Amino acid sequence: MIDNEGLRRLLPHRPPMLLLDELREAVPGESLVAVKAVTPAEPCYEGLVPGADDAYPPTLLIESWCQAAALLALLDSPNPDVLSGRVALFGGISGLRFGRPVRPGDLLVHRARLSRLFGDAAMLTGTADVDGETVLEVEQIVVAFRPAGTLTGAEPAR
Repeated sequence: MIDNEGLRRLLPHRPPMLLLDELREAVPGESLVAVKAVTPAEPCYEGLVPGADDAYPPTLLIESWCQAAALLALLDSPNPDVLSGRVALFGGISGLRFGRPVRPGDLLVHRARLSRLFGDAAMLTGTADVDGETVLEVEQIVVAFRPAGTLTGAEPAR
């Protein structure tokens, strides 16, 4: 199990864009289960007028699941720190299907499976559910890996 602090060592995201709370189960190179509690304190709900639609934005639902997928892709060769190791970059996504809206108070359970791992990229698939009900299906996502230094200018690009 990896808590929020551990996630920050593996992913470049920081609050408010770190959209995972913990890694609950993982089989590196195969699958993982990570969770995100959707709360009324989320920045997307700031200034929401009473009675307005409080569905969690689908873009944030996708981003949260993608962070879980990137985490799985990185577990095979974990970084000591994302700022000095490899960074997973979003490449593309296909086959999205949405279920019911996610609301404040829901606990998102992300399940990701590694379909294929290349030297510098990975293909993954999976779902997100709330109380056992699927709220997101992802047919395929592609992530690419790059050394952190090439993204910050600290190391020359090759």
